[in-house]
Amino acid sequence: MSAPRATILGCSGADLTVDERAFFRDADPLGFILFSRNIDTPERARRLVDELRTCVGRAEAPVLVDQEGGRVARLRPPHWRKAPPAQVLGALYERDPDRGLEATRLNSRLLAADVASIGCDVDCLPVLDIAFVEAHDVIGDRAYGATAGTVAALGRAAAEGLMAQGVMPVIKHVPGHGRAAVDSHHSLPRVEATREALESQDFLPFKLLSDLPWAMTAHVLYTAIDAEAAFTVSARGVQDVVRRHIGFDGLLLSDDLSMRALGGSIGERAASALGAGCDIALHCNGQMDEMCQIASEVGAMGPASLRRFEAGRSQLARQRSPLDATGLADAKERMSRLLPEWG
Repeated sequence: MSAPRATILGCSGADLTVDERAFFRDADPLGFILFSRNIDTPERARRLVDELRTCVGRAEAPVLVDQEGGRVARLRPPHWRKAPPAQVLGALYERDPDRGLEATRLNSRLLAADVASIGCDVDCLPVLDIAFVEAHDVIGDRAYGATAGTVAALGRAAAEGLMAQGVMPVIKHVPGHGRAAVDSHHSLPRVEATREALESQDFLPFKLLSDLPWAMTAHVLYTAIDAEAAFTVSARGVQDVVRRHIGFDGLLLSDDLSMRALGGSIGERAASALGAGCDIALHCNGQMDEMCQIASEVGAMGPASLRRFEAGRSQLARQRSPLDATGLADAKERMSRLLPEWG
């Protein structure tokens, strides 16, 4: 069997179109990502996930979703639980570290159960960006705290909770989006901090969690790293910072290539991200013309990327010990005691 294409793609709605089925069958992306536009009822969402995997003929094709809690949640009430933003968990941790860690693990177990209920097996969590008061609020309450120690401790607990429940975590946004003064969905942030400051703060949570299996880049330009290119498309950034300094050897995804932080065509962005050292070009908006450009520029996953992908699956399998319905009910009850408004 040939290797899948080195991309993860979105789709346009809650049901696949005829054209999408044909395109995905031919393009054979590694996997897919869902957004709110794709999610209606649990039954319909599960059918969509099954159909996506059928298109590529791989029952194990990863299907991602951003289910952080707070304002970044694709699965919402009344069908799914309302979960707290990271900042709430961080505040509990600052008051009582043990309770904060427990709440974060339990919360991630419950998030994973919701994600898995529709067949998704990857949650783009934890956010390891540090909260900086002068920064844009695109991260804001998505951050666990203002210090590398808090972020790393709670990020580890969140990842452990997801993996225990059988869902792959994705640490993001490497090497740190927290200082960004603009929203990378709309324009390219430029961070002027020194390399020393970045290493001692922003990069540190990623370094401490570098053993985790998947990561996602930041569309941020760090002048101390590469004054000419956004991190996602900077070979200097990916190779020197991610692979060497941070020591991450897992599967590296670009952030969404349809975000406006990056210049050039969608196809050029994909080629540049892979050329810089990302393993997977992530494209989320489901627009067919853009996905065709991705397919024209992106080939099959190479041996190193396939090794990283398989290593991540093995790591997840070793840590998987999912709670049954009774265990999840107990976890929700415990959450309601730790954080009464978020049980």
